[in-house]
Amino acid sequence: MDRIHYFSRFGITEGLLRDTLAAALSSGGDRADVFVQHRVMSSLGLEDGEVNRAYAGVSLGAGVRVVKGDQQGYAFTEELTRESLLNAAKTAAVVASGPSRMAPEAFRVSDLPKRYPLQRPWEDVRTEEKLPLLQGLNTSAFARDPRIKKVSVSFADESGAVLIADSSGRISEDLQPMSRIGLSCTAEQGGQRESNGWNLAGRTGFDWFSPERMERLVDRAVEKTTILFDAIQPPAGEMPVVLGAGSSGILLHEAIGHGMEADFNRKGTSIFSDKLNQKVAQDFVSIVDDGTQDFARGAINVDDEGNEVGKTMLVEGGTLSSYLHDSISARHYGVKPTGSGRRESYQHAPQPRMRSTYMLPGPHKRDEIVASVKRGIFCDSFSNGQVNIGPGDFTFYVTNGWLIEDGKLTQPVKDVNIIGNGPKVLSLIDMVGDDLIIDEGGWTCGKNGQSVPVSQGMPTVRVSSLTVGGRGVKKAS
Repeated sequence: MDRIHYFSRFGITEGLLRDTLAAALSSGGDRADVFVQHRVMSSLGLEDGEVNRAYAGVSLGAGVRVVKGDQQGYAFTEELTRESLLNAAKTAAVVASGPSRMAPEAFRVSDLPKRYPLQRPWEDVRTEEKLPLLQGLNTSAFARDPRIKKVSVSFADESGAVLIADSSGRISEDLQPMSRIGLSCTAEQGGQRESNGWNLAGRTGFDWFSPERMERLVDRAVEKTTILFDAIQPPAGEMPVVLGAGSSGILLHEAIGHGMEADFNRKGTSIFSDKLNQKVAQDFVSIVDDGTQDFARGAINVDDEGNEVGKTMLVEGGTLSSYLHDSISARHYGVKPTGSGRRESYQHAPQPRMRSTYMLPGPHKRDEIVASVKRGIFCDSFSNGQVNIGPGDFTFYVTNGWLIEDGKLTQPVKDVNIIGNGPKVLSLIDMVGDDLIIDEGGWTCGKNGQSVPVSQGMPTVRVSSLTVGGRGVKKAS
């Protein structure tokens, strides 16, 4: 009896997968896998109460990978026919040269966890049901503050599935929903215009968008916009920086997390490549990458190589304890994969990637951390950042923050750049709060031309010294 469920509708059978893997191993690859994916995507945009954009899309295809040592051959097809799959397999097999290997005689189906079950799949939710949600956000934002002059709401949902079959005989099928909602505002006061916004996302269904969560979205978007009228630019220079709980995890993700992905370390391009099992931070600093959080944007039931997913302790008690491994790097280091092999789609080969990266709570209180700073800045939210993975140097733009004077938050700040080095910042973290927040934003991580959904989080953290870019203090008028 064939045990393919979701993809049987597209003609995928265990026999077809076995024949595809046999073709992939025909030139003597060490191992091979087949990745099949189906996505149904929908998005809506509302501006000033009117729908101004709508989109729907479907993608379907399969990729075949052959691994030989540290090298991999990859080919994909948008046609799930026997001929197309075998051609892709033979193309991928070119990376190897040697006697053919046997495909598995039988498959074992992986029993996956259920981290994002939906009460109602997105394909059953009609556009007419989504529109009142968007219109309600638009109305609420205008009503929240008379200075709001323009509102834009975006909504996107996705349903679909992946199947991974490999030459060890494993098969996994996973249904993977996703949704995201964003609210952007433009406000005007005394001829000055400011724009900002907020968004929420996760592997969630329509019921997740509750009235309480939508009110919180409006509050955050309007507040982050209107507070900019009172914001100043802080003085430039070296100073203590406090990273607020939640979305400050973007700095942890970009400046530190990428450097702990095993392919960069295997190739010697990460500054962390010679620091495994060495002290990199104080004892109260521990960093986790986690794929197991229910309904989180970065959650996965199985990675894109068919490997089990769990929590990976990257830094434990200040010591670098692990990298993030896919199957290739795990074999190189002689360890088990960490369930971190991820890919954007069937058109891409997997690579080590983050899922949900966050710092564990520490021994300090938020108010205690702020009170410890004589003069510095408090960073609440970030936008664009640039990171050089090799040396770990970074620049981040702070969209919302506060000046800290004599241990108190005194005045909002904006147009701030913070500049530093990831490993150095890790060593300069001298206080960690007990208030960890996993941010619910629609974060997307880019690497080597591929984008994948991720989550991140932080407790309140103090970095004893960072370079802050500004143009001097100006009193708000």
